[in-house]
Amino acid sequence: MPQETILVIDDELIMRDGCSRILSKEGWSVLTAENGQRGIEMLRARPEAVDVILLDLMMPGMSGMETLDQIRGIDPDLLVIVITGYATVESAVEAMKKGAYDFIPKPFTPDQLRIVVRRALERRSLQREAEFLRRERERSLKDVAAEKSRIRTIVHSRGDGVLVCARDGYLVLVNPAASHILRISTEGLMGKRLAEIGLFPELSKVIAEIIEGRDGGYACISQELTLGDGLKTGRVFLRAHTCPIRNDSGELLGSVSVLQDITPLKELDQMKADFIAMVAHELRAPLAAVEQQLVVVLNRLAGEITAKQEELLGRAKERIKGLLDLIKDLLDLSKIEAGQIIQYKERLSLSEVIQKVVDLMKPEAEAKRIDLQFVSPLEGSWMTGDRNAMEGVFTNLISNAIKYTLEGGKVSISLGEEGDFLKATVSDTGVGIPKEDLPKVFDRFYRVKTPRTRQVVGTGLGLSIVKSLVDAHLGRIAIESELGKGTTVTVLFPKEMGNVSTPS
Repeated sequence: MPQETILVIDDELIMRDGCSRILSKEGWSVLTAENGQRGIEMLRARPEAVDVILLDLMMPGMSGMETLDQIRGIDPDLLVIVITGYATVESAVEAMKKGAYDFIPKPFTPDQLRIVVRRALERRSLQREAEFLRRERERSLKDVAAEKSRIRTIVHSRGDGVLVCARDGYLVLVNPAASHILRISTEGLMGKRLAEIGLFPELSKVIAEIIEGRDGGYACISQELTLGDGLKTGRVFLRAHTCPIRNDSGELLGSVSVLQDITPLKELDQMKADFIAMVAHELRAPLAAVEQQLVVVLNRLAGEITAKQEELLGRAKERIKGLLDLIKDLLDLSKIEAGQIIQYKERLSLSEVIQKVVDLMKPEAEAKRIDLQFVSPLEGSWMTGDRNAMEGVFTNLISNAIKYTLEGGKVSISLGEEGDFLKATVSDTGVGIPKEDLPKVFDRFYRVKTPRTRQVVGTGLGLSIVKSLVDAHLGRIAIESELGKGTTVTVLFPKEMGNVSTPS
């Protein structure tokens, strides 16, 4: 094992000689310099030969602080112990903030000097061992990457981008497809961390979790990433699959990420959404006109009609109303996907919003002899949100409760508090939802199909839109139900937007 070397930089000859005698007796090699300039020259000549530096802060010419700055520039990992008098302990603390490892005040005993230097040398030894292990791991992955084999050929010929990171997070393999997708040359990626390049902090976080073993044991983590600032101005959408790399003994060597360009799929999805929005918008006006004309006929403003004609026209009116509801939901979905569903946020009373919706729903409930009740012990119940969106949330929930509750049933709405959140519940004594259908109720176009719900008209988009509106207000929605006994929907909203965390 090579002899460890300590460089003593001090303008006092007696201090240099004393440190040299004490440290040499421990078997360490000692170099001395009478000032900062000479110490820097010696360090530049053989930077790898010095393990620890003892540096006096109070020296004429180049000060200890200036010397420390230059040492950090030569080797930021080199351990520096500053020597200071009791009157300049504050300076020593400042030096440690600038990167010094430790300090020792004058006067000090030989034992104190030996203890602080031995501790620094042990730390230096651990540093070098860690650096050696890192290089060995990196070299191992680089060797794999450098092999001119069929696997390397396959990787480089793939249309999907491939990024291989060593256990320290540095990229050690990048295929041409990844370079093309990321718009960065291979040389600009190799040997760097993604965080240093400034790309995809979410991907960097996943890679770090996998490398540090915090991925929860998942074999592969998938996520969507974006590159650019607009779909029609060169924005690229990527799907990334990141997996750990292990050797035969199960030791973690690093991670591999496969990048797939899904921009064409996103553009197709956008075209579909635009088409749906356009068709829905164009259909709404003529259908609304047909509905109005049917109302005129049904109200006998255009002349008398027979009972059979009234029945047929009533069915047609209901179908038209269903189509208009579907069109409204499709337009709402388009707004959600475009990020325009929330137009204006204001400070509003959730209690007033719910009461307004309950008053509007009373005629529908009375028609089915349903007991509709709203209980709120809160006077203010203030939150920040879009009033129209909030009315839409509770209109949908209360309307669903009435639709799926049989005649003579009960629908109860309550509003209270839960920590930093307002808690609203909508409960009914309706037909309920089978347990296997509960995880799907927020999916688009999904409707629970049972003999008792077959006659209920709906689009299957209501709860999906409600969830999007709740999410846009940093809230949470949950649903509990038992078949044949009823359903309870619980919604949480922050009392003050931005001042509390999202509910867990």
